[in-house]
Amino acid sequence: MDGKIHSIETFGLVDGPGVRYVLFLQGCNMRCKYCHNPETWSFDDAKFTVSAKDAFNKAYKYKNYWRKNGKPNGGITVSGGEPLLQIDFVTEFFKLAKEKGVIIGEAMTIYHMPIYKELKKILDSGRLGRVNLITMNFGSFKEYNMKNRFFNRNLAGGAMLDIGVYALSFIRWFFDSKPDQLLSQVKPAPTGVDEQAGLLLTNQEGQMASVMLSLHSKQPKRGMVSCENGFIEIMEYPRAWEAKITDASTGESEIIKAGDNADALAYELADMERAINGDASAMHLDYTKDVMDLMTSFRRTWGYTYPEEEK
Repeated sequence: MDGKIHSIETFGLVDGPGVRYVLFLQGCNMRCKYCHNPETWSFDDAKFTVSAKDAFNKAYKYKNYWRKNGKPNGGITVSGGEPLLQIDFVTEFFKLAKEKGVIIGEAMTIYHMPIYKELKKILDSGRLGRVNLITMNFGSFKEYNMKNRFFNRNLAGGAMLDIGVYALSFIRWFFDSKPDQLLSQVKPAPTGVDEQAGLLLTNQEGQMASVMLSLHSKQPKRGMVSCENGFIEIMEYPRAWEAKITDASTGESEIIKAGDNADALAYELADMERAINGDASAMHLDYTKDVMDLMTSFRRTWGYTYPEEEK
């Protein structure tokens, strides 16, 4: 699998902890107002293409710069552009990196917020019993301006990529394994992206989840994890800082607090530093890959594609 490359920085100091080998991929649909790299937007302006194997082998020659005083102090950053628009290339590249023990990071906020780590500990203790069901809501009211990014197919619009990624990441965090049975319904926007979607997911352990997403109907950002002995309610879940736990037998509730939503990026950086120092549990690339696969599966079921996928 070849990747479209804009440029390479062999001694990057601002794209992650330590010394980074930075691979800037070509192509992005987002058009963020203050983008640092607008020259990477076009899919037609790649400086060169390269296979994942050749790209990694070239990067790995710089491995001696990723250590300091005998300890890890850097690694590889894949930037852009939007790397996930070249997901097959990135996946193959990171598989090669993992085989060589190169530290790989992701930045899905949910996986790094302290409240989710605290809730995972509570569930692992067995206090609430097995997780059986998760229900998710996420909706915002966007005006019907088909030229803005929310509804624009050329700018990666649609509810799935804009807000669905958070709901699916939440589900993956609490599920025992990746969902392998998927059902859905979708309401299209006039531009050919998903304006509204309802999702049902089940994994091999029988855990189930439902998701309601909308770009034209305001909903609370709410997640509920239902267990054998109680349930957990989480509001504002992408960057949550507290959760309500209710005991099913007594009806009594307690509020669990951990972290601050304003420090979300700091938590991501702290976990990356932990990974660099040898704690592999600080990163959840397997979850990120699972979520990407789920989003792709749903979009394929709907027959939805983006322009760059059709070339």
